[in-house]
Amino acid sequence: MKRIVVKVGSAVLTQDGTIALQRMQDLVDFLAELKKKNEVILVSSGAVAGGYTKLKLDRTIVANKQALAAIGQPVLMGKYARKFKNYKILTAQVLVTAVNLEKDDDIQRVRNTVETLLGHGVLPIVNENDATSTDELEVGDNDQLSAYITNNMDADMLIILSDIDAYYDADPRKHTNAKALKKVHAIDPQELSRAVTPHNVFATGGIVTKLKAAAYLLEHDKEMFLASGFDLTDVKSFAIDKVHKGGTIFTKAK
Repeated sequence: MKRIVVKVGSAVLTQDGTIALQRMQDLVDFLAELKKKNEVILVSSGAVAGGYTKLKLDRTIVANKQALAAIGQPVLMGKYARKFKNYKILTAQVLVTAVNLEKDDDIQRVRNTVETLLGHGVLPIVNENDATSTDELEVGDNDQLSAYITNNMDADMLIILSDIDAYYDADPRKHTNAKALKKVHAIDPQELSRAVTPHNVFATGGIVTKLKAAAYLLEHDKEMFLASGFDLTDVKSFAIDKVHKGGTIFTKAK
């Protein structure tokens, strides 16, 4: 049985300032299927967007963003809980901060909690505690968070579901002949220093944060798979049917 971390971003989970319920349902359907033969940990964005559905605050103000996260986290968890209940899957909220992932004792405590949940068939849903985090104490984005969770929770692989369906040899928005790379063994350091360009108002990442997550995992001999969160065909093929049709696998050269 493999242990797999699945990260879904705000660009996938939100649309027009609200939670994209059908995409969330598609995600839950996929995770329920994946969980039949694997241990699954979900790292989910969407708390701030969930809060925005209840209270329209300017999220560029830090205090407002933290308030929206506080409002939205139970909204998000409630929606997940109801959808997973149809599969008789119990979910649990695990909120972490950067501090929890810097100290061995704290990492061990988080690991103990996650191990206990997985041991009882519970699906842990991890998010950064944006309600109380500060710039100095935050991981920064859920791509990085999911990579840290994958490594520190002894998972075998991270799957990132995004509005970016693969890693291309050129920007596909600017170059019509850009080709998706199916397998990547190393990442050019220059790629990691490019400016972050999130596509969604609630997102904090872009391809750069995903490459940083992949580079971190490659350093720790872990694999990462990047695929579309809008159309789950590629990730289902890869993770469930074991056929690599689309998306990018970041893996050490054998």
